[in-house]
Amino acid sequence: MVVQDSRDMIDPRKGVLLEPFHHQVGGHMSMMKYNEHTVCKPLVSQEQCFYESLPKEMKCFTPQYKGVVSVFLRKDSRGRLGLIASPQAEGLTSFDMGTESSLSIWSKLKWEKPGCGEGSLTRWKKLKKATINESCSGNALLRAEVHFQTEVSCYMEGSTRTSSERISYNPWGLQCHKEQLTRMSSECHENTLHRFLLLENVASKFKYPCILDLKMGTRQHGDDATEEKKARHMKKCAQSTSSSLGVRICGMQVYHADKGHFLCKDKYYGRKLSADGFKQALYHFLHNGKHLRKDLVEPILFQLRALKSVIEGQSSYRFYSSSLLIVYDGQEQVDHKVTSDHQGCIQKNGCTASYIVNSLPKVDVRMIDFAHTTYKDLRGNQTSYDGPDQGYIFGLDNLIQILQNIQAGE
Repeated sequence: MVVQDSRDMIDPRKGVLLEPFHHQVGGHMSMMKYNEHTVCKPLVSQEQCFYESLPKEMKCFTPQYKGVVSVFLRKDSRGRLGLIASPQAEGLTSFDMGTESSLSIWSKLKWEKPGCGEGSLTRWKKLKKATINESCSGNALLRAEVHFQTEVSCYMEGSTRTSSERISYNPWGLQCHKEQLTRMSSECHENTLHRFLLLENVASKFKYPCILDLKMGTRQHGDDATEEKKARHMKKCAQSTSSSLGVRICGMQVYHADKGHFLCKDKYYGRKLSADGFKQALYHFLHNGKHLRKDLVEPILFQLRALKSVIEGQSSYRFYSSSLLIVYDGQEQVDHKVTSDHQGCIQKNGCTASYIVNSLPKVDVRMIDFAHTTYKDLRGNQTSYDGPDQGYIFGLDNLIQILQNIQAGE
Protein backbone atom coordinates (compact mmCIF):
# COMPACT_ATOMS: atom_id res chain seq x y z
CA MET A 1 0.00 0.00 0.00
CA VAL A 2 1.33 3.44 -0.98
CA VAL A 3 0.64 6.25 1.46
CA GLN A 4 0.38 9.70 -0.14
CA ASP A 5 1.75 12.77 1.61
CA SER A 6 -0.82 15.55 2.10
CA ARG A 7 1.30 17.73 -0.18
CA ASP A 8 0.59 15.25 -2.98
CA MET A 9 -3.13 16.05 -2.99
CA ILE A 10 -4.54 18.15 -5.82
CA ASP A 11 -7.94 19.74 -6.28
CA PRO A 12 -8.64 19.71 -10.02
CA ARG A 13 -10.99 22.68 -9.53
CA LYS A 14 -8.06 24.83 -8.43
CA GLY A 15 -5.39 24.00 -10.97
CA VAL A 16 -4.01 21.86 -13.75
CA LEU A 17 -0.72 20.00 -13.62
CA LEU A 18 0.95 20.84 -16.93
CA GLU A 19 2.45 18.16 -19.14
CA PRO A 20 5.29 18.71 -21.63
CA PHE A 21 3.79 18.91 -25.11
CA HIS A 22 4.61 15.66 -26.91
CA HIS A 23 5.06 17.16 -30.36
CA GLN A 24 7.16 20.29 -29.88
CA VAL A 25 9.70 20.19 -32.71
CA GLY A 26 11.24 23.68 -32.47
CA GLY A 27 11.50 26.88 -30.48
CA HIS A 28 13.49 27.61 -27.32
CA MET A 29 10.62 28.01 -24.82
CA SER A 30 8.86 24.91 -23.57
CA MET A 31 5.36 24.35 -24.90
CA MET A 32 3.10 22.74 -22.29
CA LYS A 33 -0.08 20.71 -22.71
CA TYR A 34 -2.97 22.28 -20.76
CA ASN A 35 -5.59 19.84 -22.03
CA GLU A 36 -6.18 17.74 -25.12
CA HIS A 37 -6.99 20.72 -27.33
CA THR A 38 -4.99 23.48 -25.63
CA VAL A 39 -1.29 24.22 -25.15
CA CYS A 40 0.33 27.04 -23.22
CA LYS A 41 3.61 28.92 -23.44
CA PRO A 42 5.32 31.72 -21.45
CA LEU A 43 3.63 35.04 -22.12
CA VAL A 44 5.48 37.74 -24.05
CA SER A 45 3.46 40.97 -24.05
CA GLN A 46 4.17 41.73 -27.72
CA GLU A 47 2.83 38.32 -28.73
CA GLN A 48 -0.25 38.74 -26.53
CA CYS A 49 -0.95 42.13 -28.16
CA PHE A 50 -0.67 40.51 -31.59
CA TYR A 51 -3.23 37.80 -30.76
CA GLU A 52 -5.62 40.29 -29.16
CA SER A 53 -5.56 42.59 -32.20
CA LEU A 54 -5.30 39.87 -34.85
CA PRO A 55 -6.73 40.84 -38.27
CA LYS A 56 -9.80 38.74 -39.05
CA GLU A 57 -8.37 37.33 -42.27
CA MET A 58 -5.31 35.98 -40.40
CA LYS A 59 -7.31 33.94 -37.89
CA CYS A 60 -7.44 30.97 -40.27
CA PHE A 61 -3.66 30.79 -40.25
CA THR A 62 -2.90 31.17 -36.53
CA PRO A 63 -3.75 28.98 -33.53
CA GLN A 64 -6.92 30.07 -31.77
CA TYR A 65 -6.07 32.39 -28.89
CA LYS A 66 -7.76 31.18 -25.68
CA GLY A 67 -6.54 33.72 -23.14
CA VAL A 68 -4.04 33.82 -20.29
CA VAL A 69 -3.43 31.57 -17.28
CA SER A 70 -1.23 31.89 -14.18
CA VAL A 71 1.45 29.21 -13.75
CA PHE A 72 3.69 28.48 -10.78
CA LEU A 73 6.26 25.94 -9.63
CA ARG A 74 5.38 23.57 -6.81
CA LYS A 75 7.48 20.86 -5.20
CA ASP A 76 5.82 17.63 -4.08
CA SER A 77 6.63 15.55 -0.99
CA ARG A 78 9.48 13.81 -2.82
CA GLY A 79 11.15 17.07 -3.82
CA ARG A 80 10.11 16.88 -7.45
CA LEU A 81 9.07 20.04 -9.28
CA GLY A 82 5.84 20.45 -11.20
CA LEU A 83 4.28 23.31 -13.15
CA ILE A 84 0.74 24.15 -12.08
CA ALA A 85 -1.68 26.27 -14.11
CA SER A 86 -3.99 28.12 -11.74
CA PRO A 87 -7.07 29.76 -13.29
CA GLN A 88 -7.42 31.97 -10.19
CA ALA A 89 -4.42 33.43 -8.38
CA GLU A 90 -6.37 33.65 -5.13
CA GLY A 91 -6.59 29.84 -5.07
CA LEU A 92 -2.82 29.70 -4.70
CA THR A 93 -2.61 29.66 -0.91
CA SER A 94 -4.88 26.63 -0.58
CA PHE A 95 -3.32 24.77 -3.51
CA ASP A 96 -1.60 21.43 -2.93
CA MET A 97 0.05 18.91 -5.22
CA GLY A 98 -2.07 16.10 -6.51
CA THR A 99 -2.96 12.50 -5.96
CA GLU A 100 -1.17 9.73 -7.77
CA SER A 101 -3.86 9.69 -10.43
CA SER A 102 -3.69 13.43 -11.06
CA LEU A 103 0.09 13.17 -11.08
CA SER A 104 -0.04 10.59 -13.86
CA ILE A 105 1.60 13.17 -16.08
CA TRP A 106 4.71 13.03 -13.97
CA SER A 107 4.60 9.26 -13.82
CA LYS A 108 5.65 9.58 -17.44
CA LEU A 109 8.23 12.30 -17.02
CA LYS A 110 9.82 13.91 -13.98
CA TRP A 111 12.68 16.31 -13.40
CA GLU A 112 14.59 17.00 -10.20
CA LYS A 113 15.83 20.44 -9.18
CA PRO A 114 19.62 21.02 -9.45
CA GLY A 115 21.27 19.69 -6.36
CA CYS A 116 19.52 16.33 -6.62
CA GLY A 117 22.08 14.50 -8.72
CA GLU A 118 22.73 15.97 -12.17
CA GLY A 119 19.24 17.38 -12.66
CA SER A 120 18.39 14.66 -15.14
CA LEU A 121 14.93 13.39 -15.90
CA THR A 122 14.31 10.80 -13.19
CA ARG A 123 12.19 7.82 -12.33
CA TRP A 124 8.72 8.06 -10.81
CA LYS A 125 7.06 4.81 -11.80
CA LYS A 126 8.62 2.10 -13.92
CA LEU A 127 10.43 4.16 -16.54
CA LYS A 128 12.76 3.10 -19.30
CA LYS A 129 15.99 4.85 -20.05
CA ALA A 130 16.58 6.63 -23.35
CA THR A 131 19.82 8.17 -24.46
CA ILE A 132 19.37 10.17 -27.63
CA ASN A 133 21.34 12.68 -29.60
CA GLU A 134 20.33 16.26 -28.87
CA SER A 135 21.18 17.20 -32.40
CA CYS A 136 22.49 15.65 -35.57
CA SER A 137 25.87 17.24 -34.91
CA GLY A 138 26.27 14.78 -32.05
CA ASN A 139 28.03 17.36 -29.85
CA ALA A 140 25.77 16.93 -26.85
CA LEU A 141 23.54 14.23 -25.41
CA LEU A 142 20.16 14.62 -23.83
CA ARG A 143 19.77 11.91 -21.23
CA ALA A 144 16.21 11.09 -20.31
CA GLU A 145 14.22 8.38 -18.57
CA VAL A 146 10.84 8.30 -20.23
CA HIS A 147 7.79 6.09 -19.92
CA PHE A 148 6.56 4.42 -23.10
CA GLN A 149 3.16 6.07 -23.14
CA THR A 150 2.15 5.05 -26.66
CA GLU A 151 3.20 2.44 -29.15
CA VAL A 152 4.71 5.21 -31.29
CA SER A 153 8.26 6.32 -30.61
CA CYS A 154 10.67 9.06 -31.71
CA TYR A 155 14.37 8.98 -32.44
CA MET A 156 17.00 11.38 -33.67
CA GLU A 157 18.56 10.24 -36.93
CA GLY A 158 22.24 9.57 -36.43
CA SER A 159 21.85 8.46 -32.83
CA THR A 160 23.25 5.16 -31.55
CA ARG A 161 19.81 4.04 -30.49
CA THR A 162 18.71 0.53 -29.59
CA SER A 163 15.21 -0.92 -29.50
CA SER A 164 14.94 0.15 -25.84
CA GLU A 165 15.89 3.76 -26.60
CA ARG A 166 12.72 4.93 -28.25
CA ILE A 167 10.59 7.60 -26.62
CA SER A 168 7.08 8.95 -27.05
CA TYR A 169 8.07 12.62 -26.63
CA ASN A 170 9.89 14.67 -29.23
CA PRO A 171 13.45 14.98 -27.84
CA TRP A 172 13.65 18.70 -28.61
CA GLY A 173 10.55 19.36 -26.52
CA LEU A 174 12.07 17.43 -23.62
CA GLN A 175 15.21 19.53 -23.76
CA CYS A 176 13.21 22.79 -23.84
CA HIS A 177 11.16 21.61 -20.86
CA LYS A 178 14.22 20.73 -18.81
CA GLU A 179 15.84 24.10 -19.57
CA GLN A 180 12.67 26.00 -18.68
CA LEU A 181 12.36 24.26 -15.31
CA THR A 182 16.02 25.07 -14.66
CA ARG A 183 15.43 28.76 -15.43
CA MET A 184 12.25 29.04 -13.42
CA SER A 185 13.61 27.21 -10.38
CA SER A 186 16.81 29.26 -10.30
CA GLU A 187 15.19 32.64 -10.91
CA CYS A 188 12.00 32.36 -8.87
CA HIS A 189 10.66 30.90 -5.65
CA GLU A 190 7.83 28.41 -5.47
CA ASN A 191 4.39 30.05 -5.80
CA THR A 192 5.78 32.92 -7.91
CA LEU A 193 3.14 33.48 -10.55
CA HIS A 194 4.09 33.40 -14.23
CA ARG A 195 1.73 34.35 -17.04
CA PHE A 196 1.24 31.85 -19.87
CA LEU A 197 -0.68 32.18 -23.14
CA LEU A 198 -3.35 29.56 -23.85
CA LEU A 199 -3.45 28.53 -27.51
CA GLU A 200 -5.12 25.92 -29.70
CA ASN A 201 -3.25 22.63 -29.97
CA VAL A 202 -3.20 22.34 -33.76
CA ALA A 203 -1.74 18.81 -33.56
CA SER A 204 -4.66 17.44 -31.52
CA LYS A 205 -6.75 16.39 -34.51
CA PHE A 206 -4.00 14.21 -35.96
CA LYS A 207 -3.28 10.65 -34.85
CA TYR A 208 0.38 10.73 -35.93
CA PRO A 209 1.13 14.45 -36.42
CA CYS A 210 3.93 15.04 -38.89
CA ILE A 211 5.18 18.57 -38.23
CA LEU A 212 7.52 20.88 -40.11
CA ASP A 213 8.57 24.07 -38.27
CA LEU A 214 9.86 26.70 -40.71
CA LYS A 215 11.49 29.97 -39.68
CA MET A 216 10.16 32.42 -42.25
CA GLY A 217 11.69 35.54 -43.78
CA THR A 218 15.14 36.91 -44.52
CA ARG A 219 15.45 38.76 -41.20
CA GLN A 220 15.03 37.18 -37.74
CA HIS A 221 15.91 39.89 -35.19
CA GLY A 222 13.26 42.18 -33.74
CA ASP A 223 13.41 45.96 -33.66
CA ASP A 224 14.33 45.85 -29.97
CA ALA A 225 17.34 43.53 -30.44
CA THR A 226 20.71 44.60 -29.05
CA GLU A 227 23.57 45.11 -31.50
CA GLU A 228 25.10 41.82 -30.34
CA LYS A 229 21.86 39.90 -30.83
CA LYS A 230 21.23 41.60 -34.16
CA ALA A 231 24.68 40.59 -35.43
CA ARG A 232 24.19 37.01 -34.20
CA HIS A 233 20.86 36.61 -35.99
CA MET A 234 22.13 38.24 -39.17
CA LYS A 235 25.01 35.77 -39.22
CA LYS A 236 22.64 32.81 -38.81
CA CYS A 237 20.52 34.08 -41.68
CA ALA A 238 23.52 34.71 -43.94
CA GLN A 239 24.89 31.21 -43.32
CA SER A 240 21.59 29.39 -43.87
CA THR A 241 18.72 29.16 -46.32
CA SER A 242 17.07 32.15 -44.59
CA SER A 243 19.18 34.32 -46.87
CA SER A 244 18.92 32.36 -50.12
CA LEU A 245 15.34 31.09 -49.79
CA GLY A 246 13.70 33.23 -47.09
CA VAL A 247 12.94 30.08 -45.09
CA ARG A 248 14.86 27.56 -42.99
CA ILE A 249 13.97 24.43 -41.05
CA CYS A 250 13.76 24.83 -37.26
CA GLY A 251 12.46 21.36 -36.48
CA MET A 252 10.68 18.40 -37.99
CA GLN A 253 9.08 15.10 -37.11
CA VAL A 254 7.88 12.59 -39.70
CA TYR A 255 6.00 9.39 -39.01
CA HIS A 256 7.61 6.42 -40.75
CA ALA A 257 4.81 3.95 -41.34
CA ASP A 258 7.23 1.17 -42.25
CA LYS A 259 8.89 1.27 -38.80
CA GLY A 260 6.11 2.69 -36.63
CA HIS A 261 8.06 5.64 -35.23
CA PHE A 262 8.78 9.31 -35.80
CA LEU A 263 12.01 10.59 -37.29
CA CYS A 264 12.98 13.85 -35.54
CA LYS A 265 15.23 16.69 -36.73
CA ASP A 266 16.18 19.84 -34.82
CA LYS A 267 17.18 23.42 -35.63
CA TYR A 268 20.89 22.60 -35.89
CA TYR A 269 20.10 20.25 -38.76
CA GLY A 270 18.14 23.02 -40.48
CA ARG A 271 20.89 25.61 -40.11
CA LYS A 272 23.40 23.42 -41.94
CA LEU A 273 21.26 22.81 -45.02
CA SER A 274 22.10 24.29 -48.41
CA ALA A 275 19.31 25.28 -50.80
CA ASP A 276 19.48 21.81 -52.37
CA GLY A 277 19.58 20.24 -48.92
CA PHE A 278 16.44 22.15 -47.95
CA LYS A 279 14.66 20.77 -51.01
CA GLN A 280 15.71 17.24 -50.07
CA ALA A 281 14.52 17.78 -46.50
CA LEU A 282 11.12 18.92 -47.73
CA TYR A 283 10.93 15.79 -49.88
CA HIS A 284 11.75 13.62 -46.84
CA PHE A 285 9.10 15.43 -44.78
CA LEU A 286 6.55 14.15 -47.28
CA HIS A 287 7.97 10.61 -47.36
CA ASN A 288 6.58 8.06 -44.90
CA GLY A 289 9.33 5.47 -45.30
CA LYS A 290 7.30 3.58 -47.88
CA HIS A 291 6.48 6.18 -50.51
CA LEU A 292 6.19 9.89 -51.19
CA ARG A 293 2.86 11.30 -49.99
CA LYS A 294 2.05 13.07 -53.26
CA ASP A 295 -1.56 13.44 -52.10
CA LEU A 296 -0.39 16.03 -49.55
CA VAL A 297 1.26 18.44 -51.96
CA GLU A 298 -1.88 20.01 -53.47
CA PRO A 299 -3.62 20.76 -50.14
CA ILE A 300 -0.40 22.24 -48.74
CA LEU A 301 -0.02 24.40 -51.84
CA PHE A 302 -3.67 25.43 -51.57
CA GLN A 303 -3.14 26.75 -48.05
CA LEU A 304 0.24 28.35 -48.76
CA ARG A 305 -1.22 30.30 -51.69
CA ALA A 306 -4.13 31.41 -49.52
CA LEU A 307 -1.71 32.48 -46.79
CA LYS A 308 0.39 34.43 -49.27
CA SER A 309 -2.72 36.31 -50.38
CA VAL A 310 -3.47 37.21 -46.75
CA ILE A 311 0.11 38.33 -45.97
CA GLU A 312 0.18 40.51 -49.07
CA GLY A 313 -2.79 42.39 -47.62
CA GLN A 314 -1.17 43.11 -44.24
CA SER A 315 0.50 46.50 -44.67
CA SER A 316 3.03 47.48 -41.96
CA TYR A 317 3.25 43.94 -40.49
CA ARG A 318 6.71 42.40 -40.07
CA PHE A 319 6.75 38.83 -38.78
CA TYR A 320 10.34 38.79 -37.55
CA SER A 321 11.46 35.44 -36.09
CA SER A 322 8.01 33.89 -36.53
CA SER A 323 7.55 30.33 -37.72
CA LEU A 324 5.21 28.50 -40.04
CA LEU A 325 3.93 25.05 -39.12
CA ILE A 326 2.92 22.53 -41.76
CA VAL A 327 1.10 19.59 -40.18
CA TYR A 328 -0.40 16.44 -41.65
CA ASP A 329 -1.44 13.03 -40.36
CA GLY A 330 1.06 10.20 -40.74
CA GLN A 331 -1.86 7.79 -40.86
CA GLU A 332 -3.08 7.59 -44.43
CA GLN A 333 -6.82 7.48 -44.98
CA VAL A 334 -8.64 5.89 -47.88
CA ASP A 335 -11.48 8.41 -47.60
CA HIS A 336 -9.72 11.74 -47.12
CA LYS A 337 -11.37 14.39 -45.00
CA VAL A 338 -9.93 17.83 -44.37
CA THR A 339 -10.15 19.70 -41.10
CA SER A 340 -13.51 21.22 -41.96
CA ASP A 341 -13.33 24.20 -39.58
CA HIS A 342 -9.94 25.32 -40.84
CA GLN A 343 -10.65 24.68 -44.52
CA GLY A 344 -14.06 26.33 -44.25
CA CYS A 345 -12.44 29.36 -42.66
CA ILE A 346 -10.04 29.69 -45.60
CA GLN A 347 -12.88 29.43 -48.11
CA LYS A 348 -15.02 31.97 -46.20
CA ASN A 349 -12.19 34.46 -46.53
CA GLY A 350 -12.37 34.32 -50.30
CA CYS A 351 -9.80 31.61 -51.00
CA THR A 352 -11.32 29.05 -53.36
CA ALA A 353 -10.03 26.35 -55.65
CA SER A 354 -11.25 24.64 -58.80
CA TYR A 355 -11.06 21.19 -57.22
CA ILE A 356 -13.32 19.84 -54.50
CA VAL A 357 -11.67 20.71 -51.21
CA ASN A 358 -13.38 17.93 -49.27
CA SER A 359 -11.53 15.33 -51.35
CA LEU A 360 -8.17 16.48 -49.96
CA PRO A 361 -6.27 14.84 -47.10
CA LYS A 362 -6.13 16.58 -43.74
CA VAL A 363 -3.42 19.27 -43.69
CA ASP A 364 -2.91 22.35 -41.53
CA VAL A 365 -0.74 25.42 -42.17
CA ARG A 366 -0.38 27.84 -39.23
CA MET A 367 1.78 30.83 -38.34
CA ILE A 368 3.19 30.79 -34.79
CA ASP A 369 5.62 32.71 -32.53
CA PHE A 370 4.88 36.43 -32.67
CA ALA A 371 7.08 37.75 -29.85
CA HIS A 372 8.94 39.98 -32.33
CA THR A 373 6.10 40.75 -34.72
CA THR A 374 5.58 44.48 -35.25
CA TYR A 375 2.89 46.56 -36.96
CA LYS A 376 1.66 50.14 -37.12
CA ASP A 377 -0.80 50.06 -34.21
CA LEU A 378 1.37 48.04 -31.82
CA ARG A 379 1.52 49.68 -28.41
CA GLY A 380 4.90 51.35 -27.84
CA ASN A 381 6.04 50.72 -31.41
CA GLN A 382 9.03 52.93 -32.27
CA THR A 383 9.51 51.81 -35.88
CA SER A 384 6.88 51.60 -38.60
CA TYR A 385 7.03 49.95 -42.02
CA ASP A 386 5.15 50.39 -45.28
CA GLY A 387 3.67 47.59 -47.33
CA PRO A 388 3.62 43.84 -46.58
CA ASP A 389 6.50 41.72 -45.26
CA GLN A 390 8.45 41.03 -48.46
CA GLY A 391 10.95 38.76 -46.70
CA TYR A 392 8.10 36.50 -45.56
CA ILE A 393 6.52 36.55 -49.02
CA PHE A 394 9.91 35.67 -50.56
CA GLY A 395 10.04 32.60 -48.31
CA LEU A 396 6.49 31.57 -49.24
CA ASP A 397 7.24 31.97 -52.95
CA ASN A 398 10.27 29.68 -52.70
CA LEU A 399 8.40 27.15 -50.57
CA ILE A 400 5.57 27.05 -53.10
CA GLN A 401 8.02 26.65 -56.00
CA ILE A 402 9.88 23.79 -54.31
CA LEU A 403 6.62 21.96 -53.59
CA GLN A 404 5.52 22.45 -57.19
CA ASN A 405 8.81 20.91 -58.33
CA ILE A 406 8.27 17.93 -56.00
CA GLN A 407 4.75 17.58 -57.36
CA ALA A 408 6.11 17.57 -60.92
CA GLY A 409 8.68 14.93 -60.02
CA GLU A 410 11.64 17.28 -60.48
